[in-house]
Amino acid sequence: MEVQFPPLNALRAFESTARHLSIKQAAKELHVTPAAVSQQIKTLESYLEVELFERKVRSISLTEVGEQLYPFMEEGFAKLEEGIRQLHRHRHSNELVVSVSPTFAAKWLLPRLGSFYQQYPAYRLRVDASESLVNFRQDGVDIALRYGGGNYTGVHCEVLIPEEVVPVCSPALLEGKHALRSPEDLKHHMLLRSDWQTTQAQAPCWGMWLCAAGVEHLDANSGHQFSSEALAMQAAIEGQGVALTSTALADLDVKAGRLVYPFGREHNQKVAFGYYFVCPESHLRIKKVQAFHRWITSELSAE
Repeated sequence: MEVQFPPLNALRAFESTARHLSIKQAAKELHVTPAAVSQQIKTLESYLEVELFERKVRSISLTEVGEQLYPFMEEGFAKLEEGIRQLHRHRHSNELVVSVSPTFAAKWLLPRLGSFYQQYPAYRLRVDASESLVNFRQDGVDIALRYGGGNYTGVHCEVLIPEEVVPVCSPALLEGKHALRSPEDLKHHMLLRSDWQTTQAQAPCWGMWLCAAGVEHLDANSGHQFSSEALAMQAAIEGQGVALTSTALADLDVKAGRLVYPFGREHNQKVAFGYYFVCPESHLRIKKVQAFHRWITSELSAE
């Protein structure tokens, strides 16, 4: 059965009066007259069809029903006040909390954050590097930068980087007896992969890439496996094999000469995944979130 709630002012008057056991003190706290508090209590008693207070000449006390109701009102208003306090603190704080995968944080976000600090020196950034999905309200997160298919419900979801995957390796692997010249040469090298590429359905993986490149008789699950894509890329930098990764993640290492695309960009594969800017719709009205959104979209458009 649907419950019809009494007026909020009547509930607030009851909670304050029950806490102080004084109509006068409740009136002072609520910035109204004692007569107004008495009227709100009468309204609530009439609504509930019970008496909540025993009225004496110089004092009041809770009835049995009033004692049953008061703990719920006390807890409810305490939670409401704390929620409003946290919301106010969150909206007006200069700390911006961004949840992001460890690999995207290390390979894309952190190398570029200097320009954000220069443009918005008033904001302090807290980067929460985790593969786990977040609860924006409970975890106190402003923005999430997420890799996936974009199927995030109940939130604002905006694609930042459509995904393209490509093999990468150390420049040293382009030389020697088994120099990488074509995809077929991968048979002589370790394939490096991350846990995520092997456990997530439809995630871009070596099997998918080898099939599209026409490479046969090569076990896509051979080679070394790492807990994160960043570790697989670091292993590639150290010359331990060939990693399959996003062009967005690899570009800075390629420009720095730490990695190369052994087959150029002609074997890039576009996939259904990508990097997304995710946040509750209400966060889009917060200035620090707007600032970060402007910055990251500007960075991407400049590349």
